[in-house]
Amino acid sequence: MTPRDGSMSPWSPEPSGLEAALTHLQCLLVARRSRANPEGVNWHQYDVLELLRVRSSMRPSELSDALDVSRQTTSKALRVLKDLNLVTQRALGEDRRELSTSLTPEGEAFLARIARGRQDIGQLAASVLTEGEGALFAVFCEKVAAAMEAEPVR
Repeated sequence: MTPRDGSMSPWSPEPSGLEAALTHLQCLLVARRSRANPEGVNWHQYDVLELLRVRSSMRPSELSDALDVSRQTTSKALRVLKDLNLVTQRALGEDRRELSTSLTPEGEAFLARIARGRQDIGQLAASVLTEGEGALFAVFCEKVAAAMEAEPVR
């Protein structure tokens, strides 16, 4: 942004057209996600929910291993998700120390609501892009995502 006096800001040069477009799209996607997620579930917690959706139930240690995070990180995520009534845990075995974690009906409804939001955005994109443009957009998104995953965060 250019200050009112017309000088360039020392901290932020004018973004390129591509940077501005990506920033605008990111802001809109985050705003839509926030509206669909009033519970404030973060990305890691969402990954836990998705994994439970796919596998139906898992022990916390299995969740940690599958998501490649510490047991402490998984334990913290599960505490929040239990407080939100999105997951439930039940004791396994005779010593009852081992737990099985699964989605609650509220957790399933949460994931369905998030999926509807993704579908709505997909349908919106399909409505304004030709089939060829949509295919190219998907390829370009995957290409940028792969580069972001390969690049260390600065």
